[in-house]
Amino acid sequence: MATVTLQASASREHGSRNARRLRTSGSIPAVIYGHDINSMPISVDAKAFRTAMSGGQGLNSLIDLDADGKKFLVMAREIQRHPVRGTVSHIDFQVVDPNKPVLAEVPLHMVGDAVEVRHADWEVDQQMFSLEIKTRPDQIPTHIDVDISELKVGSSIRIQDVVVPAGVEPTGDPSLTVVTTRAGRTVAAKPAGGTEPVAE
Repeated sequence: MATVTLQASASREHGSRNARRLRTSGSIPAVIYGHDINSMPISVDAKAFRTAMSGGQGLNSLIDLDADGKKFLVMAREIQRHPVRGTVSHIDFQVVDPNKPVLAEVPLHMVGDAVEVRHADWEVDQQMFSLEIKTRPDQIPTHIDVDISELKVGSSIRIQDVVVPAGVEPTGDPSLTVVTTRAGRTVAAKPAGGTEPVAE
């Protein structure tokens, strides 16, 4: 996975007043933290941060962060947003080791056609839309496909059934349901016993 470069200023002062001033000027207050690293207050340009996060990896992007000459390999692990405007108000950047696994949340995409389910007038019900995984930072996939082609009426696909790339390990309960099936409106509307009403 390619890295993106982001410039930061290490001269940020503490305090809510200074944080408001930064946001007004188009910057975002942030902090760098990690193992064996003292927490370091910084600020980044809001537009540059949006650009850095706009690639296929999104919030799982691997960032080369340059804080006034001090360089860190980081990921944006916690992003706080304004409750009304939705703009980013604070970022926590975690220093990562490219050779050690990290936790990441990746989207789940359904692929294929559940022909048997569709022909029975049943519906496919996706219950999980993302999956927490553990893998090296450079092995985080942009998404994970969930193939529903072999899905049967009344059956489900669980975390343990999802095929993940080599080096990627799901961290959730393997028995949790990712995709299941349910009766469609036509089937649900039929009278008990499956018989149609007889016209007089």
